[in-house]
Amino acid sequence: MAQLLDIAAVRERLRRRFQRQRGDWLDGGGDWPWSIPLGLPTENTVLANLDAVRRWADTWRAWEGLGSVQWTERRWRRAGVQRLPERLRLDGPEQVAGWLEQGPAWRQAQQRHTLLIQHHPALAHAANRHYDWLAQVPDADFQRLFALLDWLAAHPHSGLYLRQLPITGLDSKWAEAHRALLTRLLRALRGVTEGDLLMLAGLRREPRRLRLLDPALRSAVGGLEDLSAPVEQIAALPIRPRRVFIVENLRSGLAFDDLPDTVVFMAQGYAVDAYGDIPWLQDATVFYWGDIDTHGFVILDRLRHHLPQARALLMDEATLLAHRELWSHEEDPASAYELEHLSTEEQALYTRLKEDHWRAGVRLEQERIAWRWAWPRVIEAHT
Repeated sequence: MAQLLDIAAVRERLRRRFQRQRGDWLDGGGDWPWSIPLGLPTENTVLANLDAVRRWADTWRAWEGLGSVQWTERRWRRAGVQRLPERLRLDGPEQVAGWLEQGPAWRQAQQRHTLLIQHHPALAHAANRHYDWLAQVPDADFQRLFALLDWLAAHPHSGLYLRQLPITGLDSKWAEAHRALLTRLLRALRGVTEGDLLMLAGLRREPRRLRLLDPALRSAVGGLEDLSAPVEQIAALPIRPRRVFIVENLRSGLAFDDLPDTVVFMAQGYAVDAYGDIPWLQDATVFYWGDIDTHGFVILDRLRHHLPQARALLMDEATLLAHRELWSHEEDPASAYELEHLSTEEQALYTRLKEDHWRAGVRLEQERIAWRWAWPRVIEAHT
């Protein structure tokens, strides 16, 4: 029997079209009205499947949803006169969204998209690619983005640090969590196809802070142990350490004792991209020690884009479960479900954290781990 599209089949067809084209529809794209053939049967089909055809027609006759059904009358010699649903007509994307019970989300995305391009017409195409974000994020996030774009458009070369910008609620964690969105929009705003977030925003890069844990390394820089300097200056240091630790928390890095041929970077959070600009890191054995939470694994994944040899330290399930009494709560977990550069074990732990396997928002901050537990494992990794 020829396929007769019932309501469920039409909804599935609309869902696929909505997924593919909703971004273009935000900007007024699409050919409307959209007419969907419902699978008008032949006389032979009616005769061979009379009950099924009647149920199909009755379903559409009782339907009271969005759009309009166009009916046709067939006069057949054997099947007689039959009034059958021929097509469903939809007049615009809001009706498609309504079919999918996404009407409010669609309207919110459309309103936000319209507001963005009214202020910044260059963003029209780039914003189309972020329908989910425009449809779903809390209003505070959208207002933060809107204020940031307005400020950066008016001050393209401020030379400020991100934390200095006069925008309520803006911090480095928020910016890093939305890095892909911000980078794409700023490229469109600037009319370029390359450039990272800070360069596009005209902002100053945070200095790197590191400690040289070997007297021989310190002698190469006038005996200094604790340094804070721009990445370019760090890259130019006349040192070649064999082992490098990158730790998320400042106090953890300050607690390190001397270790041969070793340095430790501290307190950079998400700002790990710049490590790819330090040539002497490429040949070093690199360890990353961050919080055991979803953002800690996202940072590890990002670091491995630039230093694929980086190994995780104290970011395993055994460490997590050994410190249950020290767990805190992660308020805003990372959004990604699959991270390209994690090992099988790391991805499994990340997934358990995402899925609230133990409880909602489990987080073990690295500085909560007792030093008598952590330091022997640092020594073991070093050797």
